[in-house]
Amino acid sequence: MNVLRFSDLCAQGKAAGQRVFIRADLNVPQDDAGNITEDTRVRASVPCIAMALQAGAAVMVTSHLGRPTEGEFKPEDSLTPVARRLGELLGREVPLLRDWVDGVDVKPGQLVLLENCRVNRGEKKNAPELARKMAALCDIFVHDAFGTAHRAEASTYGIAQYAPVACAGPLLAAEIDAITKALANPKRPLVAIVAGSKVSSKLTILQSLASKVDQLIVGGGIANTFMLAAGLKIGKSLAEAALVDQAQVVIAAMKSRGAEVPIPVDVVTAKTFASDAKATVKAANEVEDDDLILDIGPQTAQRLATQLKSAGTIVWNGPVGVFEFEAFSKGTETIARAIAQSSAFSIAGGGDTLAAIAKYGIEKDIGYISTGGGAFLEVLEGKTLPAFEVLQKRALG
Repeated sequence: MNVLRFSDLCAQGKAAGQRVFIRADLNVPQDDAGNITEDTRVRASVPCIAMALQAGAAVMVTSHLGRPTEGEFKPEDSLTPVARRLGELLGREVPLLRDWVDGVDVKPGQLVLLENCRVNRGEKKNAPELARKMAALCDIFVHDAFGTAHRAEASTYGIAQYAPVACAGPLLAAEIDAITKALANPKRPLVAIVAGSKVSSKLTILQSLASKVDQLIVGGGIANTFMLAAGLKIGKSLAEAALVDQAQVVIAAMKSRGAEVPIPVDVVTAKTFASDAKATVKAANEVEDDDLILDIGPQTAQRLATQLKSAGTIVWNGPVGVFEFEAFSKGTETIARAIAQSSAFSIAGGGDTLAAIAKYGIEKDIGYISTGGGAFLEVLEGKTLPAFEVLQKRALG
């Protein structure tokens, strides 16, 4: 993907003395007292900011936080906790500015954090007037927020249209490289794991991947729907019977290419959905009418693990069972550890997937962990993200 990269501009000395506007993703979870409970996104934004400061730029950074009402600033919408954490990570004070759209006073070597950009009227609808004002603040716009790359908003898309220079920051560039490696130029076999509660929410992803991958592993409620499509009984398990025909289309599309959607041969069931429910391993054709399928069985997990270990590329989105309940976590753990042990290039994304990676401590064994939930899913659907589109256009001049 041909985009201008901020790292190249810095290496060429083109950022020195310039006003650099960085759109970061600092949308972090907080407790009721306003304390940051998980700071991965803040830490991930530091390399781009440090790169700009080291290059001698006058640096402005902004992000959204939560879901504020445009034009109505409230204390709980403030980036104050983020400014504090950024200061700790950078070892310097990070001033936080409100009402910044009409002008920002920042000198080379200085850094300011601009208050929650979603408070600005016209942000979400990408109002041209707002986008032009933002673009006028800078000489270089740097998009470094993959988590917002699927949204065409004023601070993610409009500003990139009007800024003198628009480029990808190191975090966004790394996402582009990982996605290209996994989906555009994959080492084969290419295996995708798509799991979740509903086929309907990921049907377009399944359809898109069915034309690309060598193996499509489904899990969770999605796997239950595919079991129905294969003629198996699933008891009272979560599934979407109305989409069985769509699941059959995906199975047929894979089969026509000599690929497959592995159907579980055994499952872990319970009579109730609870953390202390008794777990029972059953053959896939022995599920009773009052059973809930809450995980894949050990035999299925082992088969899939063997295939994952011999893969060339693995794309992972979603745990294959109710991994939050210890009795129904073994399938997801087996899959996770197989991915970690595989020599394949692996890319993982989605909130539950990241939680599973953290639970099993395999962060260092995953090739690339995507920071964008919705954006990652849209890439898997085969969509061109607005942020990628506008940066490519700007790179072409």
